[in-house]
Amino acid sequence: QVQLVESGGGLVQAGGSLRLSCTASGGTFSISAMGWFRQAPGKEREFVARIRWSGGSTYYADNVRGRFTISRENANYTVYLQMNSLKPEDTAVYYCTAGDLYGQTFTSKYWGKGTLVTVSS
Repeated sequence: QVQLVESGGGLVQAGGSLRLSCTASGGTFSISAMGWFRQAPGKEREFVARIRWSGGSTYYADNVRGRFTISRENANYTVYLQMNSLKPEDTAVYYCTAGDLYGQTFTSKYWGKGTLVTVSS
């Protein structure tokens, strides 16, 4: 069973930056990718970004591409989400996830508890 612990959320003004972190532990051999989803108030959870552990290939949602960067630190099974040029519509609870990646299909198997990001206008 993989446990995921996120950190780094908070309050930031529009145009600012935040970096989220997520560290995986326990059974990490069973995952091939990690990523981030987010859920805004009253909305469904949506995909943000993912990264493959082997090779580090990345993929982003259209609405964050060019502003957000996902990266990994293999030794500690930690993934980061650097968020720049933040907008009020980026306000959400951000969830770290780990799972399988076959081709371009990412299937989440494990979830963190989430960290709140609030962007003020």
